[in-house]
Amino acid sequence: MSVATRNGAKADASSDEGVGSQPRGSFFGRRKGHKLRAHQADLIEHLLPRVSLDTGASTPDLADLFDPRPEEIRLEIGFGGGEHLVAEARALADVGFIGCEPYVNGMAKILTQIEAHNIGNVRLFAGGATELLAWLPPHSLARIDLIHPDPWPKRRHWKRRFVQDASVDALARVIKPGGEFRFVSDIDHYCAWTLAHLARSPDFVWTAERADDWRLPWADYTMTRYGRKAEREGRQAAYLRFRKVG
Repeated sequence: MSVATRNGAKADASSDEGVGSQPRGSFFGRRKGHKLRAHQADLIEHLLPRVSLDTGASTPDLADLFDPRPEEIRLEIGFGGGEHLVAEARALADVGFIGCEPYVNGMAKILTQIEAHNIGNVRLFAGGATELLAWLPPHSLARIDLIHPDPWPKRRHWKRRFVQDASVDALARVIKPGGEFRFVSDIDHYCAWTLAHLARSPDFVWTAERADDWRLPWADYTMTRYGRKAEREGRQAAYLRFRKVG
């Protein structure tokens, strides 16, 4: 999750600029906001390597990365502070979760929660989603969530949005038939942009049958701090779900 145009601090997690996977040592010290507290820095140094994915290694059976092996695996792209991802992981112990986030502060926040709640079914990638999606095995994920991504509202920046024809193709490669891509945004233009890109993909169908299907969060959705901010400021989010076909 990221909203640079709203708080000046974040960019889209699909961006790979200056960021590699954590095991190559390119994460710490990059893309930081507020200075980390001592314990957060300790978690980055010692806990993150234990739960990190290394895209420099050969692609494994993803289920082998979890103990016990999960029934399915989901990915959240740009999890920000990790509120939604942590809530999902705690509620669904039989599901494996991958979180992708290029920001040190976001990683520090979710590592604090992983430690505090002894969460064992989360793996993390400290880098951009483009690199991660290219590394993941075909048809390996049951669901991918993209919640309040950076809208890049200026026309000259639209090419930086995560949702592009190439990224939709990348999503289709890794999501299982019958799986879902879920998108949340309070920016009307980005919602329309996403609908247009997914509508022209032969790999996805929009699941909505009535207005409330996109006006209301799906069952058990955990509202993020960005979502609460949007509500306070009078912006209505759309909750879009697309099913992988074929």
